[in-house]
Amino acid sequence: MTHPFHPLFAREFDLVSYSHCWGDDRVFYVDETDQICSLPARWTSAAADDPFVVVSAGRSHFRVADLVDLVELVRGMRR
Repeated sequence: MTHPFHPLFAREFDLVSYSHCWGDDRVFYVDETDQICSLPARWTSAAADDPFVVVSAGRSHFRVADLVDLVELVRGMRR
């Protein structure tokens, strides 16, 4: 787990499967209770580093495209 704010950060799990489902690349693993769980692949070392994250190097917390999507979501909720 490489996502810095996830409670499983820095934990290692054996990869069971890597699949594209629910509109996202996901990794499947077996947790400590022997349950199969999944996470977005981008939160793990199984996916390549996001170029935006590498280039911004912590200087920007938001992408312009994500902020535009957020504006559209809020506008839709106001209607």
